[in-house]
Amino acid sequence: MDRIRVLLVDDHTLFRKGLASLLQTQEDIEVVGEASNGIEALKKARTLMPDLILMDIYMPKCNGLDATKMIKNEMPYVKIVMLTVSDSDQSLFEAIKCGAQGYLLKNLEPFELFNMIRSVFRGEAPISSPLAARILNEFVSKNSARDSHGTLTQREKEVLTLIAEGASNKEIAYRLKISENTVKNHLRNIMEKLHLQNRVQLAVFAVKKGLVKDTQDKDQS
Repeated sequence: MDRIRVLLVDDHTLFRKGLASLLQTQEDIEVVGEASNGIEALKKARTLMPDLILMDIYMPKCNGLDATKMIKNEMPYVKIVMLTVSDSDQSLFEAIKCGAQGYLLKNLEPFELFNMIRSVFRGEAPISSPLAARILNEFVSKNSARDSHGTLTQREKEVLTLIAEGASNKEIAYRLKISENTVKNHLRNIMEKLHLQNRVQLAVFAVKKGLVKDTQDKDQS
Protein backbone atom coordinates (compact mmCIF):
# COMPACT_ATOMS: atom_id res chain seq x y z
CA MET A 1 0.00 0.00 0.00
CA ASP A 2 1.36 3.41 -0.99
CA ARG A 3 1.60 5.73 1.99
CA ILE A 4 0.61 9.40 1.87
CA ARG A 5 3.87 11.30 2.25
CA VAL A 6 3.29 14.43 4.35
CA LEU A 7 5.44 17.50 5.02
CA LEU A 8 4.57 19.48 8.18
CA VAL A 9 5.11 23.24 8.22
CA ASP A 10 4.59 25.11 11.52
CA ASP A 11 6.81 27.41 13.56
CA HIS A 12 5.67 25.94 16.89
CA THR A 13 8.00 23.01 17.49
CA LEU A 14 5.92 21.37 20.20
CA PHE A 15 2.78 21.41 18.07
CA ARG A 16 4.69 20.14 15.04
CA LYS A 17 6.26 17.25 16.93
CA GLY A 18 2.94 16.31 18.51
CA LEU A 19 1.24 16.36 15.13
CA ALA A 20 3.99 14.20 13.64
CA SER A 21 3.53 11.64 16.42
CA LEU A 22 -0.22 11.54 15.82
CA LEU A 23 0.13 11.07 12.07
CA GLN A 24 2.70 8.32 12.47
CA THR A 25 0.07 6.18 14.22
CA GLN A 26 -1.67 5.78 10.85
CA GLU A 27 -0.35 2.99 8.63
CA ASP A 28 -1.17 4.84 5.42
CA ILE A 29 0.41 8.19 6.42
CA GLU A 30 4.14 8.94 6.58
CA VAL A 31 5.65 12.20 7.84
CA VAL A 32 8.67 12.70 5.56
CA GLY A 33 9.83 16.06 6.90
CA GLU A 34 9.20 19.20 8.91
CA ALA A 35 9.76 22.93 8.38
CA SER A 36 9.37 25.96 10.63
CA ASN A 37 8.71 28.67 8.00
CA GLY A 38 7.76 29.15 4.37
CA ILE A 39 11.31 29.42 3.00
CA GLU A 40 12.31 26.19 4.69
CA ALA A 41 9.09 24.59 3.45
CA LEU A 42 9.96 25.39 -0.15
CA LYS A 43 13.45 23.92 0.23
CA LYS A 44 12.13 20.78 1.91
CA ALA A 45 9.40 20.36 -0.71
CA ARG A 46 11.98 20.50 -3.52
CA THR A 47 14.05 17.80 -1.86
CA LEU A 48 11.38 15.52 -0.42
CA MET A 49 8.65 15.87 -3.09
CA PRO A 50 5.80 15.14 -0.63
CA ASP A 51 2.28 14.19 -1.67
CA LEU A 52 0.71 16.64 0.75
CA ILE A 53 1.78 19.61 2.88
CA LEU A 54 0.05 20.68 6.09
CA MET A 55 0.80 24.41 6.26
CA ASP A 56 0.37 26.93 9.06
CA ILE A 57 -0.39 30.54 8.02
CA TYR A 58 1.37 32.77 10.54
CA MET A 59 5.11 32.05 10.56
CA PRO A 60 8.30 34.18 10.63
CA LYS A 61 10.46 34.94 7.56
CA CYS A 62 7.81 33.68 5.12
CA ASN A 63 4.17 33.02 5.97
CA GLY A 64 2.13 30.06 4.83
CA LEU A 65 0.18 31.97 2.17
CA ASP A 66 3.32 33.16 0.37
CA ALA A 67 4.88 29.72 0.75
CA THR A 68 1.80 28.08 -0.74
CA LYS A 69 1.90 30.37 -3.74
CA MET A 70 5.61 29.67 -4.36
CA ILE A 71 5.32 25.91 -3.89
CA LYS A 72 2.24 25.57 -6.11
CA ASN A 73 3.92 27.66 -8.80
CA GLU A 74 6.95 25.39 -8.82
CA MET A 75 5.28 22.07 -7.94
CA PRO A 76 1.61 22.25 -8.96
CA TYR A 77 1.12 18.54 -8.30
CA VAL A 78 1.56 18.84 -4.51
CA LYS A 79 -1.57 19.17 -2.41
CA ILE A 80 -1.46 21.86 0.28
CA VAL A 81 -3.89 22.09 3.20
CA MET A 82 -3.79 25.03 5.58
CA LEU A 83 -3.88 23.96 9.23
CA THR A 84 -4.32 27.10 11.30
CA VAL A 85 -6.01 28.81 14.25
CA SER A 86 -7.28 31.60 11.98
CA ASP A 87 -10.91 31.36 10.88
CA SER A 88 -11.00 34.84 9.35
CA ASP A 89 -12.61 35.26 5.95
CA GLN A 90 -9.55 37.06 4.60
CA SER A 91 -7.20 34.19 5.48
CA LEU A 92 -9.62 31.66 4.04
CA PHE A 93 -10.06 33.54 0.77
CA GLU A 94 -6.35 34.22 0.35
CA ALA A 95 -5.41 30.59 1.02
CA ILE A 96 -7.74 29.30 -1.69
CA LYS A 97 -6.53 32.00 -4.09
CA CYS A 98 -2.93 30.98 -3.44
CA GLY A 99 -3.72 27.42 -4.45
CA ALA A 100 -4.51 25.60 -1.19
CA GLN A 101 -6.73 22.57 -1.68
CA GLY A 102 -8.14 22.75 1.83
CA TYR A 103 -8.44 24.84 4.96
CA LEU A 104 -8.67 23.26 8.42
CA LEU A 105 -8.73 24.70 11.91
CA LYS A 106 -6.41 23.35 14.59
CA ASN A 107 -9.28 22.58 16.97
CA LEU A 108 -10.43 19.56 14.95
CA GLU A 109 -10.27 16.03 16.35
CA PRO A 110 -7.37 13.73 15.30
CA PHE A 111 -9.67 11.31 13.46
CA GLU A 112 -11.11 14.25 11.50
CA LEU A 113 -7.61 15.30 10.44
CA PHE A 114 -6.75 11.75 9.34
CA ASN A 115 -9.91 11.55 7.24
CA MET A 116 -9.32 15.00 5.75
CA ILE A 117 -5.78 14.04 4.70
CA ARG A 118 -7.10 10.93 2.99
CA SER A 119 -9.88 12.89 1.28
CA VAL A 120 -7.58 15.51 -0.20
CA PHE A 121 -5.23 12.75 -1.34
CA ARG A 122 -8.22 11.30 -3.24
CA GLY A 123 -8.81 14.66 -4.88
CA GLU A 124 -11.57 15.90 -2.59
CA ALA A 125 -11.57 19.29 -0.87
CA PRO A 126 -11.19 19.24 2.91
CA ILE A 127 -13.05 22.29 4.11
CA SER A 128 -15.71 22.43 6.79
CA SER A 129 -19.27 23.37 5.82
CA PRO A 130 -19.27 26.57 7.92
CA LEU A 131 -16.11 27.78 6.16
CA ALA A 132 -17.42 26.78 2.73
CA ALA A 133 -20.61 28.77 3.34
CA ARG A 134 -18.57 31.92 4.03
CA ILE A 135 -16.65 31.92 0.77
CA LEU A 136 -19.64 33.71 -0.83
CA ASN A 137 -19.00 35.33 -4.23
CA GLU A 138 -15.23 34.97 -4.07
CA PHE A 139 -15.20 31.63 -5.86
CA VAL A 140 -18.53 31.51 -7.65
CA SER A 141 -18.12 32.04 -11.39
CA LYS A 142 -19.58 35.36 -12.53
CA ASN A 143 -20.68 33.95 -15.87
CA SER A 144 -23.67 31.82 -16.85
CA ALA A 145 -23.38 29.75 -13.68
CA ARG A 146 -25.58 32.38 -12.02
CA ASP A 147 -28.65 31.21 -13.86
CA SER A 148 -27.82 27.75 -15.14
CA HIS A 149 -28.69 25.73 -12.05
CA GLY A 150 -32.13 25.24 -13.55
CA THR A 151 -30.57 22.88 -16.11
CA LEU A 152 -29.45 20.45 -13.41
CA THR A 153 -31.36 17.21 -13.05
CA GLN A 154 -33.01 16.35 -9.75
CA ARG A 155 -30.27 13.82 -9.03
CA GLU A 156 -27.56 16.40 -9.76
CA LYS A 157 -29.23 18.82 -7.34
CA GLU A 158 -29.22 16.11 -4.68
CA VAL A 159 -25.50 15.50 -5.25
CA LEU A 160 -24.82 19.24 -5.14
CA THR A 161 -26.69 19.62 -1.86
CA LEU A 162 -24.67 16.83 -0.27
CA ILE A 163 -21.43 18.39 -1.55
CA ALA A 164 -22.40 21.62 0.23
CA GLU A 165 -22.98 19.64 3.43
CA GLY A 166 -19.38 18.41 3.23
CA ALA A 167 -20.14 14.82 2.22
CA SER A 168 -17.42 12.76 0.56
CA ASN A 169 -18.02 10.80 -2.67
CA LYS A 170 -18.35 7.63 -0.62
CA GLU A 171 -20.94 9.21 1.68
CA ILE A 172 -22.90 10.60 -1.27
CA ALA A 173 -22.90 7.18 -2.93
CA TYR A 174 -24.20 5.54 0.25
CA ARG A 175 -26.92 8.10 0.89
CA LEU A 176 -28.17 8.14 -2.71
CA LYS A 177 -27.68 4.38 -3.19
CA ILE A 178 -25.46 4.80 -6.26
CA SER A 179 -21.84 3.87 -7.02
CA GLU A 180 -18.88 6.18 -6.37
CA ASN A 181 -18.14 6.19 -10.11
CA THR A 182 -21.66 7.45 -10.74
CA VAL A 183 -21.09 10.20 -8.17
CA LYS A 184 -17.89 11.21 -9.98
CA ASN A 185 -19.73 11.36 -13.30
CA HIS A 186 -22.47 13.51 -11.76
CA LEU A 187 -19.81 15.87 -10.41
CA ARG A 188 -18.21 16.20 -13.85
CA ASN A 189 -21.58 17.01 -15.40
CA ILE A 190 -22.47 19.52 -12.68
CA MET A 191 -19.14 21.36 -12.97
CA GLU A 192 -19.46 21.42 -16.76
CA LYS A 193 -23.00 22.83 -16.61
CA LEU A 194 -22.17 25.43 -13.97
CA HIS A 195 -18.73 26.34 -15.36
CA LEU A 196 -17.17 25.68 -11.96
CA GLN A 197 -13.88 23.94 -11.24
CA ASN A 198 -13.89 22.27 -7.81
CA ARG A 199 -15.92 21.12 -4.82
CA VAL A 200 -15.43 24.34 -2.87
CA GLN A 201 -16.96 26.38 -5.69
CA LEU A 202 -19.81 23.88 -5.95
CA ALA A 203 -20.52 24.12 -2.22
CA VAL A 204 -20.57 27.92 -2.31
CA PHE A 205 -22.81 27.91 -5.38
CA ALA A 206 -25.30 25.65 -3.61
CA VAL A 207 -25.43 27.97 -0.60
CA LYS A 208 -25.81 31.07 -2.76
CA LYS A 209 -28.68 29.54 -4.74
CA GLY A 210 -30.50 28.36 -1.65
CA LEU A 211 -30.10 24.68 -2.50
CA VAL A 212 -28.74 24.22 1.01
CA LYS A 213 -29.26 26.49 4.02
CA ASP A 214 -26.30 28.64 5.08
CA THR A 215 -24.72 27.10 8.19
CA GLN A 216 -24.56 30.51 9.88
CA ASP A 217 -28.32 30.89 9.44
CA LYS A 218 -28.81 27.46 11.01
CA ASP A 219 -26.75 28.48 14.01
CA GLN A 220 -28.90 31.57 14.55
CA SER A 221 -32.22 29.74 14.30
